Amino acid sequence: MRECDVLVVGGGPAGSSCARALLAAGADVLVVDRAAFPRDKVCAGWITPAVVDALQIDLDEYARGRTLQPFRAFRTGTLDGPRRETTFGEIVSYGIRRCEFDHYLLERSGAQVVERQPVRSIRRDGDAWIVDEQFRARMLVGAGGHFCPVARALNADQPQEEVIVAQEIEFRLDPEQAAGCRVAPECPDLFFWPDLRGYGWCVRKGDYLNVGVGRLAEGGFPAVVRRFADLVDRLGIVPGGVPSPWKGHAYLIHTASRRRVVDDGVVLVGDAAGLALAPSGEGILTAIESGLAAAEVVAAAGARRDREALGSYERWIDARIGPRGRPGIWVHLPGWVLNLGARAVLGSGWLTRRVLIEDGFLHTRRPPFTPWRPSPDAARP
Repeated sequence: MRECDVLVVGGGPAGSSCARALLAAGADVLVVDRAAFPRDKVCAGWITPAVVDALQIDLDEYARGRTLQPFRAFRTGTLDGPRRETTFGEIVSYGIRRCEFDHYLLERSGAQVVERQPVRSIRRDGDAWIVDEQFRARMLVGAGGHFCPVARALNADQPQEEVIVAQEIEFRLDPEQAAGCRVAPECPDLFFWPDLRGYGWCVRKGDYLNVGVGRLAEGGFPAVVRRFADLVDRLGIVPGGVPSPWKGHAYLIHTASRRRVVDDGVVLVGDAAGLALAPSGEGILTAIESGLAAAEVVAAAGARRDREALGSYERWIDARIGPRGRPGIWVHLPGWVLNLGARAVLGSGWLTRRVLIEDGFLHTRRPPFTPWRPSPDAARP
């Protein structure tokens, strides 16, 4: 049986960031993932400068042989209404391909990785965890996304969750499609439902186009996808139309998540903890920050692995990302009120820029993330 200090289940941005930081702190870390990297990952795929800063990514080095598309503008509107272009005087985000980005982070972590290892069993054995009867670790990090087996084991008694469901496709444009594509490389298109409970997107990243839609799971999602696909075809976004089938996934907005994220010898990070930011569903930033913060908590706990020693991680989440399990008043508002609010925001250039794009999608006013050394009774945002 392979023994290690920390077993990280999931090699995405949350898991790889956590593993890298733990290795730097001197821990023996092993990462297991059901996939082989590089692997496809369903995601619109952009990172903000905050992600670059938190991970200290050398963009020149990253861009060698990988897609890195600067975004300097966004075009927004409702499904059937006019669209408004909001231009910034600087790069506000970067389009990336998740198959490249996740592989880069995992390789850079320096951790030993066991690929093609779907986790099927988790059990407690004294002060350690036994996974698949193959791995033994005193500390378990759940980083396997929304359906992470560690998250399921830790939250087996939790009620059904209100999730965001999404479907999308990313494909390479041929020369004719690239020449006729109506999405500018530096300006993604965002199409909002009138009640602001979902949106569609068309994001061009160099020679690749990502098209998708996400919405609160309220039933009838296949019809939502068909409506958006029909709109994309009607607008002639790309010559010949968008191919199929689209791939699906789900995630939790942090305000709606009631998942336990800490217990004896275990922490959850990223989408496994339900930490995506509203309303954009931005999950890469919170995945990375939570992975780094969890590593700090585990390192500070030293030989202790009990829930009390790890509890400052939960307090960090509430301080940095926001209180969980409080979906907000907008969930309970009637549709006509939400429609009026959406019309007001999308009808104003200032509100579109300030509220929707800067606060809702780019999160430009969040304080910079800095590493910290947690104490048992305090959390630093």
